[in-house]
Order: sequence, then structure tokens, then C-alpha cells
Amino acid sequence: MITMDDIIREGNPTLREVAKEVSLPPTEEEVKLGREMLEFLKNSQDPVKAEELQLRGGVGLAAPQLDISKRIAAVHVPDSDPEKTEPVFSAVMYNPKIVSHSVQDACLAEGEGCLSVDREVPGYVVRHARVTVSYYDENGEKHKVRLKNYEAIVVQHEIDHLNGVMFYDYINEKNPFSLEKGVLVIE
Repeated sequence: MITMDDIIREGNPTLREVAKEVSLPPTEEEVKLGREMLEFLKNSQDPVKAEELQLRGGVGLAAPQLDISKRIAAVHVPDSDPEKTEPVFSAVMYNPKIVSHSVQDACLAEGEGCLSVDREVPGYVVRHARVTVSYYDENGEKHKVRLKNYEAIVVQHEIDHLNGVMFYDYINEKNPFSLEKGVLVIE
């Protein structure tokens, strides 16, 4: 089981490396890792388990954050409607790639956070409002999904981890809350 102790923090060189592609289909070890990453996210979103296991809440986790330089990312985005128990998007993605994206950009009103960053980093992180992502599942089958708004931002954040990019690399240092015209701000 993955805990916060397994997650490396900013400053660790693995977070700045471009992760290696996974051979397909993924090995048993890679499948187990992906499942554990998804389990971590689900546990971190469960108030009782999160407190019991001392987990910070997360919606995405990339293998490089576990000091494993492989192109594996897990995402589990719950529905904002508490009545709905099914997540909006949940997947373990092997070798995910953004194959197309919108012209329109978006950012989260509250900025972004990261399990590998133990500090608040104020500022807008501008990303694509919509993306089409291709990835492989644990059976080596290819999937293509279209995501928008929050889910799109979460997946872009995780794919950035696979490319050695941190979310705060996008924040305007001089004016962290400046936005160009037309950027969608997601509440």
C-alpha cells in the first residue's frame, strides 16, 4: 500500500526527468503499481481512511512521484455532486499522450497543488481547457478519451510529471494572478 512516505518531494531529481515509456502490455509489477496508485487516490479521498493513514487528498499520482521513472499515471476524479458515487474519470494510464487540445485555455480559480509539494504556491496555472488523451490500460489495450475543464487539468498535471515538469513552472513569477483574455477560470 502506498502512503505519503512513498511520495518523493520537490528537489528530488526524479521529478525533473522525462520518464521512460512502458513496454506493452505492462509487466505484472507495473500493473500492480498502477492498481496501488489508484488505490492510494481512492483512500486519500475517503475522509476516514485518509485520516487513519495520514494521507493528503489527491486526484492524480504519477509514477515519478514514487521515484519510479516510468510513464504511468493514475487519476481518480470524483463527481462534484455528493449524490453520485461514480467518479467523473478514473483510470490508470500507461504511456498517456495528449493527441489534441483546444485553443481555449483554462485554470483553476484556487490554483493547483501537488502531493510532491508541501507548500502553497499561489498563482494561476494555465493549461488547455479540453484535451484528447490516448493511453494504454493494464491489458495493453489502447484508449482515447476527451476530457474538459477540471478532469483535463488533472490529466495534464500528471502527464507533466512524466515529462519532468512541475505545475508551478507555468505560474507567472512577476504577476502570478495575471491572465490573458479568454482564459476560462474554473471554480
